[in-house]
Amino acid sequence: MDITVGPLVNLWGFGPDKQPVKTPTQAQIDAAKARTGLAFLSVINRSGRQYLQKSIPDLYVDLSTVGEGYAADHLARLMTEEGISRYLVSVGGALVSRGMNAEDSLGEWRYKSPRTGKTRCRPSLILTATGLVHPAAIVTTTSSTASGSHTLSTPQTGRPITHKLVSVTVIAPTALEADGWDTGLMVLGPQKAQQVVREYGLAVYMIMKDGDGFTTWMSPQFKTFLVGGKN
Repeated sequence: MDITVGPLVNLWGFGPDKQPVKTPTQAQIDAAKARTGLAFLSVINRSGRQYLQKSIPDLYVDLSTVGEGYAADHLARLMTEEGISRYLVSVGGALVSRGMNAEDSLGEWRYKSPRTGKTRCRPSLILTATGLVHPAAIVTTTSSTASGSHTLSTPQTGRPITHKLVSVTVIAPTALEADGWDTGLMVLGPQKAQQVVREYGLAVYMIMKDGDGFTTWMSPQFKTFLVGGKN
């Protein structure tokens, strides 16, 4: 996931429906791409603290993609520090849970399959929220249409993605980790994303556009969270 794509995001612009509000020229895209890239960003250590340092003046970091995951983890840490051992935190769709539910049984995530455009992709799933001692997190990213119009592919094209992957759900120990993976996998597309998921052993559920309908794929690690007989 590239956190330096701000110039490209601003160039395209996205309205309330997450659709691009303008189509820039290739020259404008190339100029914006020249001001993005993790290669221009480095971590330096000074006086025992770490800082981000940019090597070109126009580079800037936009952490909004992982902001929800970071906030959910932060709230979960605060509750743990206060001695609260049962909780469910949700910040903009990033969920972190720990402990049993109110009925003293293992909690569940009611995963409501997202919409792409006006169409709901697939029936909902019921998953075990396994965070008894340490929190567990789940995060989903979706594209607003089957073409993924509000997710930019960079540095490859600098344009919205056009492949058939429309939704990625990731389960991880922290919401920040899940929030980082889901966007990156969305950019890769279904085939490359599945390769990465297998390589790193991630718990991931994907929804792909297939003609007028949808197909799904889930990793073996994700399947372990399914509640038997309820899906």
